[in-house]
Amino acid sequence: MPVSVLYEDNHLIIINKPAGALVQGDKSGDTPISDAVKAYIKEKYNKPGEVFLGVIHRLDRPVSGIVVFARTSKALERMNELFRDKKVQKTYWAVVGNLPAPEAGQIVTYTIKDSAKLKARMYQQEVKGSKLCVLDYRLLTASERYFLLEVQPHTGRYHQIRAQLAFIGCPIRGDIKYGYPRTNSDGSIHLHARAIEFIHPVSKEPISVKAPVPQEDVIWKAMESGAGF
Repeated sequence: MPVSVLYEDNHLIIINKPAGALVQGDKSGDTPISDAVKAYIKEKYNKPGEVFLGVIHRLDRPVSGIVVFARTSKALERMNELFRDKKVQKTYWAVVGNLPAPEAGQIVTYTIKDSAKLKARMYQQEVKGSKLCVLDYRLLTASERYFLLEVQPHTGRYHQIRAQLAFIGCPIRGDIKYGYPRTNSDGSIHLHARAIEFIHPVSKEPISVKAPVPQEDVIWKAMESGAGF
């Protein structure tokens, strides 16, 4: 599995995950992208023995874009703390088939994870066992059939962006789990982890990374071009 590296140093490696790849191994037995990153590090730096790679966060399998891994235990511990303290700013792009109203705003809902159906359920009001979900969105560009939204989540709940956009009537293209009428032929959904910003946990330098959208996807390319990026 090829690895598209966006940033790397002695402590961190940031990659652009293709849609369909697992971040970490699961019961499917499919090879995760974390194994490919370990192999990349082992070969590039001629490392003997086992390569340390800490999984800091994940992306759903059908989602593409930025994933950050730790190359040292120190970086893993400190990055986990940054995520926990909400000091990491993540930006996503989503292609939807309906224009949101208003075209920019904040979605505030409450969620419960339905473990049996592997799905997030959203509620307008707080219910027993629910957790608060907050995200900001704005329209970047539109074509005749689709709309490109920029999304910044303020909470990190299970399937949050997918479920919250569906809640306002804007399911993500290809995401039949949350109400889009058709699948994408490759099993992906049009949600992309576009950018990430944080203070480096060791050097304390500001880190800002952007991930190109999947270049083989004509809709992503058209939307990226229309957004002027």
